Amino acid sequence: MNKKQKRQLLQTMAHLLALLPLALLIWDNSQTQLGADPTNAIILRTGKTALILLMFTLACSPVNTLFRWGWAMALRKMLGLYVILYVILHLLTFAWLDYLFDWEFIWEAVLDQRFVLVGFTAFLLLIPLAVTSNRYSMRKLGKRWRQLHRLIYLIGILSVIHFMWLVKNVYTEPIIFAVILGILLLLRIPSVKRRIAKWRKGHRFSG
Repeated sequence: MNKKQKRQLLQTMAHLLALLPLALLIWDNSQTQLGADPTNAIILRTGKTALILLMFTLACSPVNTLFRWGWAMALRKMLGLYVILYVILHLLTFAWLDYLFDWEFIWEAVLDQRFVLVGFTAFLLLIPLAVTSNRYSMRKLGKRWRQLHRLIYLIGILSVIHFMWLVKNVYTEPIIFAVILGILLLLRIPSVKRRIAKWRKGHRFSG
């Protein structure tokens, strides 16, 4: 198996794994296994899947820095698009099944409930990233494209806060996500990246 075939196989596996939570959600819904409040279950599961995929997206660059796994960078765009898919499903469930597209009621919820406001802000920040996730935008924006897509770090922070406020008193999972996000952001600091590069160089020569 050559390099191209390995990359295609890896991308296929990533597609399947990213779609698995949606397939399981559809199956559980068809089998009425979403509990007493199916709408809330769908909101939580789509939101958590989006957050997990966001962590994987943010992990691509540090993984490449640490281990020189170039294939991780090849998956970053695809994972980011799946984040957007699950965020849209998350928001649609909230607006449709929970609020029946009552826009006045939805706007009141955005303004009155802090977790809704933070989550909605993260969604708005995702929109320009989704629109510019193509080669044409990269060429057109140049250096500004990279600056724009740094919003993903703020989106990650807002998403963890949104999840923490959403689940209220159950903080174990939000803390785990917060720690993972903190590590991923730490690994992106230039001084840390230089230390890693220095360590890798010394480790390679000592080996």
